[in-house]
Formats: sequence, structure tokens, C-alpha cells
Amino acid sequence: MKITIIGTGYVGLVTGACLAEIGNDVFCLDVDQRKIDILNSGGVPIHEPGLQEIIARTRAAGRIQFSTDVEASVAHGEVQFIAVGTPPDEDGSADLQYVLEAARNIGRHMTAYKVIVDKSTVPVGTAQRVQGVINEELAKRGLAGSAQHQFSVVSNPEFLKEGAAVDDFMRPDRIVLGSDDDEAGMRAREKMKRLYAPFNRNHERTLYMDVRSAEFTKYAANAMLATRISFMNEMANLADRVGADIEAVRRGIGSDPRIGYHFLYAGCGYGGSCFPKDVQALIRTAAETGPGLRILEAVEEVNHEQKEVLVRKITKMLGSDLTGRTFAVWGLAFKPNTDDMREAPSRRVIADLLARGASVRAYDPVAVDEARRVFNLDLGHEPAQLARLHFTATQDETLSGADALVIVTEWKEFKSPDFVHLKAVLKSPLIFDGRNLYEPEAMTELGIDYHSIGRPHVELSESTVNASSNA
Repeated sequence: MKITIIGTGYVGLVTGACLAEIGNDVFCLDVDQRKIDILNSGGVPIHEPGLQEIIARTRAAGRIQFSTDVEASVAHGEVQFIAVGTPPDEDGSADLQYVLEAARNIGRHMTAYKVIVDKSTVPVGTAQRVQGVINEELAKRGLAGSAQHQFSVVSNPEFLKEGAAVDDFMRPDRIVLGSDDDEAGMRAREKMKRLYAPFNRNHERTLYMDVRSAEFTKYAANAMLATRISFMNEMANLADRVGADIEAVRRGIGSDPRIGYHFLYAGCGYGGSCFPKDVQALIRTAAETGPGLRILEAVEEVNHEQKEVLVRKITKMLGSDLTGRTFAVWGLAFKPNTDDMREAPSRRVIADLLARGASVRAYDPVAVDEARRVFNLDLGHEPAQLARLHFTATQDETLSGADALVIVTEWKEFKSPDFVHLKAVLKSPLIFDGRNLYEPEAMTELGIDYHSIGRPHVELSESTVNASSNA
């Protein structure tokens, strides 16, 4: 099947590559010439495990191409996926300008029947708006109502986790497809059913519903996951105050099959391209249509405050003025296996440390280049602070002479470091762990002053420090 993907971000590029992998002829469009040049030269503008290999295979086989040619992209695909960004507007609502411009381009150039697929995360009612702007463009061409220029708009939201997006697409737990129940909608449904048939061979994974319900499903799913995270973070903060261990609590409640273990890890807040903006968009939608969403308003507020929890722990111990101190920071991306810095907790943690006079040496396995770009934007108005931020090529380079280690992202390579070496090169044996990677008792035995989220802090005794120093 001939497929066009409009937008080569996380969703568009993964969707296009995976559909090409199973045999489709895919045309990927982007207005950013830089991205297209990178892709045509064999590179990939984002970090996503397995993606570069799929693109290399499908390019060699002639099943995927990358271009900025809008007219050619519309002519190519009988199915047109709109997978452009929907960033939050100033009021928190989803900015649909790129979605609607993609739709206008389809209306300007289409010459045959098309299925237009909203793959971007969009508010309820977007499919209707997409249909409206395409009809406007057809009317300008004198083609409104033309049998040759019929089209259908369907909603097919993505459920891809950054860092595991390829696996999520190739082995989906569900495929949500929203279409109208009229003749045109049924025609589009059959075409999408054929497109997704390879993913349904073992059992039917497609959930068919109306368009508005499909649009809402994506937001509701992300809002639920964000709620679980903020709930556990609030429980962790309370556990800190009452002396409970949030990890023991997590195991205790996660064993209940009605709850489960997913998204119950306490930490220093969520980030990324989805949860923050989707929660904001739902809150805005509610405000526009009636009573607000009090739970989601609290979820957002808790997450905002949780990104300050590590610095609160640091200042409680070392004082609010951190001038002259140096902190090693491990982890910059908002989660492992991605270089995405959007809403990453590290941005708040590092900015707060710098604002208090500290110097920071930071490391991330893949996100350093993106982090350097982001912090140049974030701190460009504070050159003195920016001068105290340094990025290193290895995690070990961050440690020498640092007053403490701060862990923000749970990359695998951080889970089992050489603690004896770590303790030897740090100015003081002090760790602030925003992801609860280590066991407090083991750290105490090593003579490391270890502060985590929602777990009792064990003060080091003089005998413990001496024993560990002599080990």
C-alpha cells in the first residue's frame, strides 16, 4: 500500500519506518530541510533504539523516501498520516496550526480518493476541523462534492513509549481506530483494516470506535498514567515525613491485580513530549466546556513541585547558598533510551543548582548534544550561570572533586557503578538519587550518605565511615 507520512518526529518517523518494514511504499514529508538532509544521508535526527537499522534496510529496499515536496507527498499516498507536532499553546491548549496546514496542503493537491489519518495527539473535534479545511480547499478549486476527490478522516492515535517506540509499533497491545459509521467512514475503516492486518495475525488488536472517542482515548490514557506517577510521588513525599519506605509500599499495592506495578515508581517528576502537554490540553478542554478537572489540575501541580524535590533535599543538608560547590549530575533526558529533553526534570534541577551559585558537571549517554542546545536556550539570559555548566563525555568525568552526585535519569549504566571508586573521587560520599536506583542499607554499609525519594534516610555513624574507609 502507498503511504504518506506528514512529519518526521518521533511518531511520524517510527510510523513510517515500521510500515515500510512490513512492505508498504512510504513517503515521509517534512518542511524542515535539515531533517530531510540528515535522513537522506543515512542519519536519524532522533535517538530511538532500532529505528536507524529499520530505516537503513527499508531505504536500501526502496520502500521509504524522504522529501520536502508537498505536492509529491499528496500524490503518493492513498493513506495520508498527519503526524506533526501539537505543542501546547500559551493557554495550555493544543496548537493545531501544523495539523491544519497539513490538511490544507492535502486539499490543495489531492486528485484522487484519500484516507486522512490523524496520528498526532489532537483534541476532540480535530477530525471535524481537518475535514472542514480540506473541504475549503477543494471548494477553492471548484471540486467540492467531486466523486473523484472524496476523502475520509479517521483518528488513529499513537501509543508509543519513547525508548521503546519501535517495539510498541511492531507489537502493539491495541490499535485504536475511530471512523464515522457512514459509507465513507466504512470505506476508510476497511482500508485501515487492511493496512494493519499484519499486526492482527495472532489476535485482533484493533478497537473500532467513533472518531471523537478515539481522539479522547489518547488523552485519557496519558492522563491516567500521569495521575499514577503524581499519586506515587505524593505518597513518597508523605513516606519521607512519616518514615515509611515507598518501595515496600509500591510492592505492597502493586501486587493487587486491580492496581498492578506499572507507573508506580516514585521519582523527581515526569517529563517528555506527551504527559505534560496532554494533561494541560485536557484541563484546557474542560475549562472551555464546563467544570474543570480537579484531579488533573492536582496532577499537574504535584508534578511541577516534584521536580524541585531533589534540590530541596540538597539545600536542607547543605544550605540554600551553594556558591563554590560542584555537583555531578547523571542523566539529562526525561527518561532512558531517548535524547528527548522536553520538560525533563534535569532542566529544573540543574537550573536551580546554578541559580544558587553551584557549578554542575553533567553526563547523559545520548542526550548531551540536545541538552547543550536546550540549556543554551534556557540560560542564554544568564551567561554567568551557563558558564558554570559543563557537559562531560563519561559519567566518571563528572565525579572528581564534586561535593555530591545527583541522579536524575535511570539509565542502565548508572545502576551498578563502582561505589568504592565513586566514594574515593567525590569530595564527600554523598548521593541524592531522584530515581531510587540503590538500596539505602547497602549504601550505608559502604559509608555513602544516600538520600532517595520516599525511603528512610539512614545517618552514617562514625564507625561506619571509618570501617568503609578502611575497607
